[in-house]
Amino acid sequence: MKLSMWTYEGPPHVGAMRIAASMQGVHYVLHAPQGDTYADLLFTMIERRQSRPPVTYTTFQARDLAGSTADIFKKACRDAVARFTPEALLVGASCTAELLQDDPGGLARTLDVSVPVVPLELPSYQKKENWGAAETFYRLVRAFVGRNPRPDNIPANSCNILGPTSLGFRCRDDVTEIVKLLTEEGLDVRVVAPMGATPADLARIPEAAFNIVLYPEIADVTARWLKTAHGMPFISTIPIGVQATQSFVDEVRAMAGLPAREGRTRDRLTWYSRSIDSNYLTNKRVFIFGDATHAIAAARIASEELGFRVCGLGTYMREFARDVRDAAAKYGVEAVISDDHLEVEAAIVAARPELVLGTQMERHIAKRLRVPCAVISAPTHVQDFPARYSPQMGFEGANVIFDSWVHPLMMGLEEHLLQMFRDDFEFNDGASASHLHPQAPAIKPVEAAPAPVVAAAPIGVIATWTLEAERELQKVPFFVRGKARRNTELFAQGNGIHPITVETLYDAKAHFAR
Repeated sequence: MKLSMWTYEGPPHVGAMRIAASMQGVHYVLHAPQGDTYADLLFTMIERRQSRPPVTYTTFQARDLAGSTADIFKKACRDAVARFTPEALLVGASCTAELLQDDPGGLARTLDVSVPVVPLELPSYQKKENWGAAETFYRLVRAFVGRNPRPDNIPANSCNILGPTSLGFRCRDDVTEIVKLLTEEGLDVRVVAPMGATPADLARIPEAAFNIVLYPEIADVTARWLKTAHGMPFISTIPIGVQATQSFVDEVRAMAGLPAREGRTRDRLTWYSRSIDSNYLTNKRVFIFGDATHAIAAARIASEELGFRVCGLGTYMREFARDVRDAAAKYGVEAVISDDHLEVEAAIVAARPELVLGTQMERHIAKRLRVPCAVISAPTHVQDFPARYSPQMGFEGANVIFDSWVHPLMMGLEEHLLQMFRDDFEFNDGASASHLHPQAPAIKPVEAAPAPVVAAAPIGVIATWTLEAERELQKVPFFVRGKARRNTELFAQGNGIHPITVETLYDAKAHFAR
């Protein structure tokens, strides 16, 4: 384990919090010391929840270690049941409390409470947040579904949606969009879980004909168990993008015994991709990083639906490394499998992308590198939980993706045009604003510095730029300016040039254009 300023995933008990916060009638008692009580911040500040998450902490302190922390845990469980009257109680330990080896699962079996108790064993030093969420959902489903036989005469068009959770990327709007889409296609959605579900809803899962796994990171294990234990088939095609949504609809209709239907797309992305204006986007280099579901889907959309060139693809989820590596091989790149944001940053710099699609970490990295970026995956910040309707899935999700990805590049083109006309007699920086202030004095132009003497640069030291070279660099579009700067500095360093002049800038351009 190592300390990091940023982390893509928290410990597994954060994943358990996400499941508890997603459901109704479930309460989570977490054996944790004072200082590990940060659930409120995660859900109320970032996700903008209107209520506190259903989590109770034991919050033992250092002086309590001289006594029995097990008694503190059992008292917290009884108090939580009496105060919140949940339909089910989850119990577990945080990473710090795990060191005490109080065994919350074993203690839970000695509790005399009136609700079912589901113990969680989440190894904090071997597993991470998404695994913890998947394990918690699996344990809850097994506890309430059990091995009861499925009812007879289940309608073929009935289905469940599995996987959406709190703190997931646009899960709330994705569920709304997909439920609407399925209803229009003649499907009967019985249960959506864990988001919005109760323990009683989990018990009704086998009453549907099949399951739809929207987020494999959360629901794949559960769906596979339901198929083995109850014979429930499941669909794992992720409806992100126009082509995948159409494939999803076709697969769902086939599973439900409904005839295929053509011409159901209602997106604007397809129309724009066929227009002349979209030629500007062709072969734009894009680097993609995030959870496996969104990263793989983003790479396919970028390559097949928008004409981008995928120059990098990766994930922080090692459990899905094989899937991401297989996807990366299709685009001729080596997958980046890492949970270290510094390694991801180095990969982005090496790939020299013109657009970055990633998490909030990649957004900060891209901002520092002056490259456009769109967030496509958790972990996210508060701005990625918009008040407006903003799904990623379905045909409307394709429209949202189009806006989120294309607009940063188009705004980059607009900035480039502004830069091109900076020296125009009417639009240059020294011109007065004639249409508003006719008598406004013109801005005094910056005097040119004397021509520098070019000398050899010490090895390993980045050369400085002359004033004229900096001005010439500003004429490069800002969305590739960072790459031009880096290439020029590498060229100057490799050839012992110091400082960098306009001639050096163009020599470097010619060198890297070969």
